[in-house]
Amino acid sequence: MPQAIFIKLIPGTLIALGISYSTVAAKSLAIEKFMADTITDSQTLKSRPEDMKTIMELMIMDIQAEFCRALEKEEPKEKFKVDRWLRPEGGGGVTCVMQEGEVFEKAGVNVSVVHGNLPPRAIDQMRARGKNFKGGQILPFFAAGVSAVIHPRNPYVPTIHFNYRYFEVTLPDNTIEWWFGGGTDLTPYYLNEEDAIHFHRSLKNACDQHDKAYYPKFKRWCDDYFNIPHRGERRGVGGIFFDDLDTPSTFSFVKSCAQAVIPSYLPLVQKHKNDLYNDKEREWQLLRRGRYVEFNLIYDRGTKFGLYTPGARYESILMSLPLTANWKYMHNPDPDSREGKLTEVLKNPKDWIKIE
Repeated sequence: MPQAIFIKLIPGTLIALGISYSTVAAKSLAIEKFMADTITDSQTLKSRPEDMKTIMELMIMDIQAEFCRALEKEEPKEKFKVDRWLRPEGGGGVTCVMQEGEVFEKAGVNVSVVHGNLPPRAIDQMRARGKNFKGGQILPFFAAGVSAVIHPRNPYVPTIHFNYRYFEVTLPDNTIEWWFGGGTDLTPYYLNEEDAIHFHRSLKNACDQHDKAYYPKFKRWCDDYFNIPHRGERRGVGGIFFDDLDTPSTFSFVKSCAQAVIPSYLPLVQKHKNDLYNDKEREWQLLRRGRYVEFNLIYDRGTKFGLYTPGARYESILMSLPLTANWKYMHNPDPDSREGKLTEVLKNPKDWIKIE
């Protein structure tokens, strides 16, 4: 059981970061409900309550615990295995995995809080997307994030992925460049438009609390990011995706998006987890999972960063991969079949809700 940590938060000092606390003189935050102890020791957390490193670590630990316990309520057979690990180069994580369940074939929810020096390949990756970092520099970094991938057993329950992260890089002049990134996306095996609309509306509601321009912008970004070029199709029906956000209110936005995961996804699990399915539908699910694996191993930015980082914990990085997947040579579904209709949407993403 994690120990309790009580942090004194002075009201008003975090408003610029989009964080609102009670107007009482101080607020105590107990974290016994987390899946494991925090990665950063309690004394350090208590010494820097207004540091974004502390704020983000506590938030992602909370999101992990809430999501894991929500999934366990839907799964009659298994519970999450909790693996708290430390990285010799700095930091560590908490990996929660549930396997071989009746509802969830594999569910992984990971928190990582790591620091050290950026490896050269990671610097190159960041420079490629516009970061003004020079090659050959020693750049200390801090990164904290929560990520999850849920692979259900029933083909009528979609897979969900989400990731929300915070990054700091200390430049040679000791200035700090920081940003947030993340998103949530859905990968169904059989297209249910009602489900897609519910999912996208939940994410839009979270975005609209902060900026009505966010949802359409980040929805398009998601469609573009989760593209599998060699297949000419998207991984799923999208959601939202963003990176390199560094406005003062970004944390509040990220927190709203992370808190929207459960209401966007759990109703779909509850709706379909007992649906009947046959061997053909199961086979199609495994073929689509093969596409999921292709994207994650070839294109996913987070997977690449993790694999490039010294002391990387590969079991946690690769927890997103399903237990089972399949590849069939030159498989092309009938365009008029349900499988074909899903494929058409993956090749040509659509807008699921009206933007007013």
